[in-house]
Amino acid sequence: MEENRPNPDALLAQIEAESPASSRGSLRIFFGYAAGVGKTYSMLKSAQLASQQGQEIVVGYVEPHARPETQSLVAGLEILPVREFMHRGVTLREFDIDAALARHPEILLVDELAHSNAVGSRHDKRWKDVEELLHAGINVWTTLNVQHIESLNDVVGQVTGVTVRETIPDHVFDAADELELVDVTPDELLQRLNAGKIYLPEQAQRAIEKFFQKGNLAALRELSMRQAARRVHDDVQSARQQRSIKHPWATNERLLVCVGPSPTTARVIRTAKRMAAALDAPWTALSVDLTGAPTRSPTKQQISQHFRLAENLGAESLTLAGSDVVGTLLDYARATNVTKILIGKTNQPRWKRLLFGTVVDDLLDKSEEIDVYVIHGEEEEQKPDRAVVRYGQSRINWWPYIFAVGWVALAGLFDGVLRNVQIADSEANSVMLFLAAVAWTAFRHGRGPSILASVLSVLVFDFFFVPPHFTFVFADAQYVVTFVVMLAIGLVVSTLTSRLKAQVEGTRLREYRTTALYGLGKQLSSTYGQVFLVAAAATKLRDLCRGEVAIYLANTDGNCAIAYGLDSVIARHPVSLPAAIWVIENNQLAGTGTNTLPNAAAVFVPLSGSQSILGAIAIRVDDPAQLLEPDSRRMLEACASQLALALERDRMAIDAANARVQAETEQVRSSLLSGVSHDLKTPLAAIAGASSTLLESESMDRSTQRELLETVAEEATRLNRLLENILQMSRLDAGGGVPNRQWHVLEEIIGSALHRTRQELADHPVNVSIDENLPLVSVDGLQMEQVFVNLLENAARYTPSGTPITIAASQDQSTVCIVLSDSGPGIPPGSEERVFEKFYRAVKDDAGRGSGLGLAICRAIVKTHGGSMIARNRPSGGVEFVIRLPLFRDTPQIVVD
Repeated sequence: MEENRPNPDALLAQIEAESPASSRGSLRIFFGYAAGVGKTYSMLKSAQLASQQGQEIVVGYVEPHARPETQSLVAGLEILPVREFMHRGVTLREFDIDAALARHPEILLVDELAHSNAVGSRHDKRWKDVEELLHAGINVWTTLNVQHIESLNDVVGQVTGVTVRETIPDHVFDAADELELVDVTPDELLQRLNAGKIYLPEQAQRAIEKFFQKGNLAALRELSMRQAARRVHDDVQSARQQRSIKHPWATNERLLVCVGPSPTTARVIRTAKRMAAALDAPWTALSVDLTGAPTRSPTKQQISQHFRLAENLGAESLTLAGSDVVGTLLDYARATNVTKILIGKTNQPRWKRLLFGTVVDDLLDKSEEIDVYVIHGEEEEQKPDRAVVRYGQSRINWWPYIFAVGWVALAGLFDGVLRNVQIADSEANSVMLFLAAVAWTAFRHGRGPSILASVLSVLVFDFFFVPPHFTFVFADAQYVVTFVVMLAIGLVVSTLTSRLKAQVEGTRLREYRTTALYGLGKQLSSTYGQVFLVAAAATKLRDLCRGEVAIYLANTDGNCAIAYGLDSVIARHPVSLPAAIWVIENNQLAGTGTNTLPNAAAVFVPLSGSQSILGAIAIRVDDPAQLLEPDSRRMLEACASQLALALERDRMAIDAANARVQAETEQVRSSLLSGVSHDLKTPLAAIAGASSTLLESESMDRSTQRELLETVAEEATRLNRLLENILQMSRLDAGGGVPNRQWHVLEEIIGSALHRTRQELADHPVNVSIDENLPLVSVDGLQMEQVFVNLLENAARYTPSGTPITIAASQDQSTVCIVLSDSGPGIPPGSEERVFEKFYRAVKDDAGRGSGLGLAICRAIVKTHGGSMIARNRPSGGVEFVIRLPLFRDTPQIVVD
């Protein structure tokens, strides 16, 4: 009796998938195909019902939509307060995730899963808020339209002509514990739209003209239903695995076509195509490889031709290795919930069916609840492809058969020698020697020569070692049993040995291909740049296929150009470029050995990326048919897919880098305009005011005039320093800030900086402490003076009046350590490094008090001198900037008279 036990691997995967479910909240999505179908209404109605049943329901955020029916359902439910953000003079109301986490209800309603949050929110997307809520153990109910699923974005754009900007990743949708489809007919939805229940009248008219067309709505409705059906199908499969159910559930039709070398298979495939189209069901073409036939046998060539027919008709092709055709077929069918199996049957003599049995009869006996359709066919003539013709016309290799005769002769000679020396003269030993020759022949030369060896062994044993000798006549009838058993065992041994050899070769080939794919993926993942990616992939494919490789990449203008193999035979062939263009445009295989452009010099495989067709790989080998076999074709497609994804990744990285540079440039420009414009405006306004007062006033005393003139001078100086900072930053960014080093006394540089900032420091006592034995420093005096000026201005600007500023300098091993500290409010924790960024202000309400360039210039100048500069808060309050400048061995000493 068969045990109804679950698969251990599947059970372990299920336990791992459900392990975090105890602490994670559940997600329920009310799913629709357009705005106005009633998602929010259905969610609130279900919430009211759940609340009446005693569940704790809290409204986190619900879009009001100005719909009375929807708003009435919010009554009686607890509503969390929203957060308000100001954006361009408009108040935006957003979901408050912190309030939701603090409240931690049993069920939280959060409308519009794909919504983009306002700037300043914790997350940029609402689905990320929901993810955090789920990780906190809160059950979330939300709403979503089908056009917001990322993988359907381009499909929706093609259907509606509208590109949806707000999308969610597919894994968020797939992770939903419950999916409730909310559906109305397109006619009813349009009635709601015309009645003003979805948008205001002017908005409704625009929506009808663009998005809300009946054809668009019907297509979106189908997409939503298919997504819901897919989710239900996944739930059915999960339920079958949990209950360890072997037989399929006919919740939806799925067809399986048995592919073999028989010409009837073509008719079966065409019948399956018609049946799949009528049932709107997926179908798979499956072949079982008994691993007994040689790799280039006509049987496998015929199966490969049938696979190409099935793939052209829309089937998924698959080859499974196994020793039992029917068992392998049924195992796959039950695992994938196949409901119908189609198999071909050709005319065979009745005695042959009774004696040897057939796959069809065995399948009918064991299929149980799976429907089996037997398609009757005649032995019809079928047009083989070129590879089959070429193989069939090739000469037979007689050497394995000659070796088989030789091994049997050697076994007989060895047996005769043993009998003459009377070491082993029993017939059992003779039989063992001949069986060993059969097994060795099967292992070295295959099944055909081993069968010949089995027959020859019986004949040689009878002729030379069974009395009467040297004749095929035997005196004792018991030798009939010996001959029959010997022949049968020889045939079984030859079959099993040759099959084992084929399995080992197949395993070795699969291991080689798997290793090659792994090596290609690993190499591509660590390689950057289109030229290097293409070269790496071409080198791997050349070694793998043992042929010539060329790679064509598509251009932005719709054409393509060769990116690798410019000197190859492929590149010089006149059909290669048209073949590559056709493959890129149609995303199909083409070239020699195929039905499309067979006169090309190579087989062309498309580079199918996730978003577009990036190019084509051309492979030229001596026997193109080997590339078109199912296993080889899947390997080539896997290699092409890896290269396409690597090229897409590289292009996305370049686009992201360009976008980042553009964004940073825009940010610098905006920051420069916002900071500098205000800093320019303030002194210019003061200068304009003072000068206009001087011009307009005719009776002004000299003290007032002097005060106004001093204001003009001070603001002009301030403006000059601002422009100096901007120019200095520009020179440093352009690499033109190379210091003009000379030996300087540090005290003189600090004194000059104090003199320049004496007005700014008028309300601050400055304490300078410099080590008497401090050596000279090799610096650019003007640049270092600018560093201290910027630091002193910064300290005076951000510290209260009357607070001291301290400058200390000392020698610390091979460096000079300079510390400038103040007693101001300090730097916000975590901003110690950001204060050195251009245009960054640690104090947010300090607009107009500085350009945000001073500290960036200071660090840049110190770095050009080979030093370092850091900022840190003092334990007693305030901030200190620590500068370290290197000392040199040939530093001259200060001579004091």
